[in-house]
Amino acid sequence: MSLKAGIVGLPNVGKSTLFNAITKQNILAANYPFATIEPNVGVVMVPDERINVLDEMYHPERLIPTSFEFTDIAGLVKGASKGDGLGNKFLSHIREVDAIVEVVRCFDDENIIHVEGNPDPIRDIDIINLELSLADLEIINNRLDKIKKKAETSKDKEALIEVALMEKARNALEKNVPLRMIDFTDEEKKILKPFCFLTIKPIIYLANVKDDEYNNDNIYYNAILDHARSEGSRAIKISAKLESDLIDYTDEEKKEMFDMLGISESGIDSLIKTTYELLGLRTYFTVGSDEVRAWTFKNGMNARDCAGIIHSDFRDGFIKAEIMSYNDLIECGSELKVKEAGKFRIEGKDYLMQDGDICHFRFNK
Repeated sequence: MSLKAGIVGLPNVGKSTLFNAITKQNILAANYPFATIEPNVGVVMVPDERINVLDEMYHPERLIPTSFEFTDIAGLVKGASKGDGLGNKFLSHIREVDAIVEVVRCFDDENIIHVEGNPDPIRDIDIINLELSLADLEIINNRLDKIKKKAETSKDKEALIEVALMEKARNALEKNVPLRMIDFTDEEKKILKPFCFLTIKPIIYLANVKDDEYNNDNIYYNAILDHARSEGSRAIKISAKLESDLIDYTDEEKKEMFDMLGISESGIDSLIKTTYELLGLRTYFTVGSDEVRAWTFKNGMNARDCAGIIHSDFRDGFIKAEIMSYNDLIECGSELKVKEAGKFRIEGKDYLMQDGDICHFRFNK
């Protein structure tokens, strides 16, 4: 299951520095607008201590954690939806992601240019979110222009439903309400999905602070936190420069540095986990001497569909799933003891998979 998060924000807020740290890739990061022109894509491993424990138990030839794709998208500016700056080229890249990570500058530094003159997190958030809303409105208006007259003339039921839905979405956006805050029905979500609306995507506000302000009160971050809570979104504090400076450190060295700074968890790890949770994602495992692997699935998926994540043949020929939970395995100490304890299960295609399930799928070839 390919999952993507897009990193967006105004120019010079720390997006590319953050991306460097996330993916350990040395892409261009410069102190001027539009240093990033084409979107940079990097795959990052989702932190999960469970797979390391399974590695110690099974000693596989290959260890494959679950992964997440981050796309660094060039800085948006006021008027991007109308083509200003580098305009709709970048808005189109955002449409391809599952979640948006909006980086907001939360520090003062006269040596780093700010396109609006000075940092003001809520103003900056409003600029970005307005451009996303305007881009969505353009799609909605174009769609209504295409189908509204036809729907009214033909009285086609499906077309009339779509017109009413588009007008509902337009009314929300015109009131400055992002689509993610609207309680759409499952059927309405199905109709809206092909349009890849920007404001319907879940969002995380990433407050980029100076490293020496990480554990101190930051009025900019507090403002973002209040804003995020008001719309049911999430906010995370991070120092992109600190994370970038630690790129070449070992995990142990990073932990020592964070401990010294009084930081309980890397901001990047927190971002990845939060993004993963925000999308309602879970992890199941397959284990053996050849490979221990983590697989990402959406909460609520059944065993048959989860088998299809590995290969379509697993789904089409599904017979059963042999399952034990990670917690039971750790508690019992081995697969054999899990079976002896009666905690090894045989599940059918409709079984709803749980986070931490360890599976072996049986299927007709």
